[in-house]
Amino acid sequence: MRFVHTADWQLGMTRHFLEGEAQPRYSAARREAVAGLRTLAQDCGAEFVVVAGDVFEDNHLDPRVISQSLEAMRAIGIPVYLLPGNHDPLDASSVYTSTLFTDECPDNVVVLDRAGTHQVRPGLEIVAAPWRSKRPTTDLVAEVLADLPADGTTRIVVAHGGVDVLDPDPTRPSLIRIAAVQEALDRGAIHYVALGDKHSRTCVGDSGRVWYSGSPEVTNYDDIEPDPGHVLLVDIDESDPARPVTVDAHRVGRWRFVTLPAFQLDNSRDIADLDLNLDLLPDKERTVVRLVLTGTLTVTDRARLDACLDKYTRLFGWVGLWDRHCDIAVVPADAEFSEIGIGGFAATAVQELMAAARGDDPDGAEDAQGALALLLRLSGKLSEPKSGAA
Repeated sequence: MRFVHTADWQLGMTRHFLEGEAQPRYSAARREAVAGLRTLAQDCGAEFVVVAGDVFEDNHLDPRVISQSLEAMRAIGIPVYLLPGNHDPLDASSVYTSTLFTDECPDNVVVLDRAGTHQVRPGLEIVAAPWRSKRPTTDLVAEVLADLPADGTTRIVVAHGGVDVLDPDPTRPSLIRIAAVQEALDRGAIHYVALGDKHSRTCVGDSGRVWYSGSPEVTNYDDIEPDPGHVLLVDIDESDPARPVTVDAHRVGRWRFVTLPAFQLDNSRDIADLDLNLDLLPDKERTVVRLVLTGTLTVTDRARLDACLDKYTRLFGWVGLWDRHCDIAVVPADAEFSEIGIGGFAATAVQELMAAARGDDPDGAEDAQGALALLLRLSGKLSEPKSGAA
């Protein structure tokens, strides 16, 4: 028996830093990752799909998001079992009980809206632990495992949330206690545990039977989410009483959120090297880049840096600074504005900006530095450095 384990689709998700048409492209990519499961299921002979929670970003969504999401699930073409998670719990405002969802839900989509066992076919059951609020007060998995018999039925647990061995926190009563899970596995009452909530593909414990699939499309930077963009193809050999399990990861995500190694910028050559590093990154329109920049620049070089970043802002899904880790000092050089033909009142204003840029008021200095850099760019006197230039 073969099925697809996925989770954390969070359809309807927005990222605050994505601007213009980048956000619609990102939203479309999340739906396409769902609809694309049809090809994987057909090629691999999967019997069904389980989604281990957080199918939707929220219970309060634009109706268009719900309709488009259901159409993407319809496209999969085989049964799809949806587990409500912490983003979309089965509370009073649940998306799953809305008129729009119930009216348009495809025949192949089943909401696991009841804790306990759900028969897929004779001899095969899903054991579901749906969330009914955003803050459960108990271990929902322990509740559904209690008294499950080891009677030869193949059982797949579908659950959502943190596990105590990865996120130990005695103040969180909803943590899944792995000891109880392992006991049910050892006695043969269950055979695989499909988890959601962790957005990076992760095997829990040593059994090879407890997995987070991760989100099929990236949701955060690589220092937080090192291995996103997968779904898991799970095989359980029902002909063997031990029900051996094989898990294979398939990459379906297309976006990347990356934090580049820190750049020290002290001259035009360093800026040219940054330019080259950004230029070499592939698939720019589906890549989000966070930069850590430190160093000391003249106003001229700061203007070159701004021009470089402006160019890549137009090319990447997003590119910008990780502000709390950046430290760029701008020190105006006396001769920087001597060749741009400014005189009279304007020259006096430039001198005042130069003084403010060197002053002790951080906010005033930053504003003055930005104004001076813009002036250089508008003057047309700013030349673009070449990589490797002094």
